[in-house]
Amino acid sequence: MAIALARVDDRLIHGQVVIGWGRPLDAKMIVLVDEVVRYSDWEQEIYRMAVPADMQVVFATVQEAGARLAEWQGSPQQVIVLTGDIATMAALYSKNPAALSSINLGGVHHRPGRTERLRFLYLSPEEAAMLNDLTVHGAVITAQDLPASRAVPVAEVLG
Repeated sequence: MAIALARVDDRLIHGQVVIGWGRPLDAKMIVLVDEVVRYSDWEQEIYRMAVPADMQVVFATVQEAGARLAEWQGSPQQVIVLTGDIATMAALYSKNPAALSSINLGGVHHRPGRTERLRFLYLSPEEAAMLNDLTVHGAVITAQDLPASRAVPVAEVLG
């Protein structure tokens, strides 16, 4: 499987993604799916600075990424697909559920309206409903901040 990780992390590209996940997975590409970052040269440059030279970064909208999921799934390279929120991952999942059958919740932090589920995972009722809907449609979702941590099944997270 070339899409080695489909992750929701509101910090987007940072050390935990690049070093914590990228190295153990031998990822050669990060696809950052974000409607704002896709059109911001300044933000793209900042995120590229966090990535080693041998790792490619692709910035895409949901529509653009959705059109390329099968390509990345068939790639000989290990790919990380990254979104900053659950709604974006849900929209992307709807484009090609088979390519994103497993989803990792890695960092959804505190904001008004969210309640703590794990130390790195806070959810609003709407986000919890989206996760439940994704599981009903076949997604396997776990919360896991680092590869060495226990993968907590979403059913346990949602209680």
